[in-house]
Amino acid sequence: MKTLDPSKRYLITGGAGFIGFFLSKALLEKGAEVIGLDNMNDYYEVSLKEDRLSILKNEPNYHFIKADLADKKALFSVFDEFKPQIVVNLAAQAGVRYSIECPDAYIQSNIVGFFHILEACRYYPVEHLVFASSSSVYGGNKKVPFSTDDKVDKPVSLYAATKKSNELMAYSYSKLYGIPLTGLRFFTVYGPMGRPDMAYFKFAKKIMAGEPIQIYNNGDMMRDFTYIDDIVKGVENMLCNPPAQDENGAAYKIYNIGNHKPEKLMDYIAVLERCLGKEAKKEYLPMQPGDVYETYADVEDLMRDYSFKLETTIEEGLGKFAEWFLEYNKER
Repeated sequence: MKTLDPSKRYLITGGAGFIGFFLSKALLEKGAEVIGLDNMNDYYEVSLKEDRLSILKNEPNYHFIKADLADKKALFSVFDEFKPQIVVNLAAQAGVRYSIECPDAYIQSNIVGFFHILEACRYYPVEHLVFASSSSVYGGNKKVPFSTDDKVDKPVSLYAATKKSNELMAYSYSKLYGIPLTGLRFFTVYGPMGRPDMAYFKFAKKIMAGEPIQIYNNGDMMRDFTYIDDIVKGVENMLCNPPAQDENGAAYKIYNIGNHKPEKLMDYIAVLERCLGKEAKKEYLPMQPGDVYETYADVEDLMRDYSFKLETTIEEGLGKFAEWFLEYNKER
């Protein structure tokens, strides 16, 4: 396995997002040149994206471009100017429930936008394209842990359907145009400066405001919560290690990237309460459309191929999040 090469030029779409920010920061700290691209949409607070960027903008090797993947001309101009050698596509419209309310955003960002990324990598050849998929593709699968060998053709949300579509599109482009591609099915990523639409972040806001938190399926749910630092290390390890060709001649591979240890939702909430020093008021509700009972990642191939290690417990991870959250909101 090759170590990260700081002489390469890395393009990270969704660069002002949660994972995009921390990955950019890690690469910059190793001396790499990073181009961050983001449309800065208002799906959640733009101020948080701006705060992330404020940490990166003074880095001499960092370039930020505000652009939308749905704008093919703008995207191609970025490839033409910077000629990235390794691309990490993290830009997407996220959220299972929001895909029920606003499906158009998912088609534009996750289908049209991803198509434009593939086209850009076709016309401006890259050494490796790593792209974000999601654990949501497993839908209501009952077999656990979820394996990348499992059938995932019954998505229970449009968001999941777009992510599975990305995987299919990526395979065809790898086969047709020789683009080395790795897809990552992320499992419930959390940590400081995370996404405010995620449950743990919304819980923290309501707990500190003295408002009840909404707990779905009456609390009977399990999630494979994965701390941001573990995610970033896993992605870093694979950037300079594109997959070998398969029997069809496609240099393509899908990995789960998760904690491999599902936690009961109520246990997770209890840890968050302790870290914040305040007990939550609770409102119990039925399962929501598009939601699933359990996520559980089989990461054996990721551990084998990229020495992936899980080092952060939920006590450590939520402790770091709570420390940041309390300080961040004190300044507002």
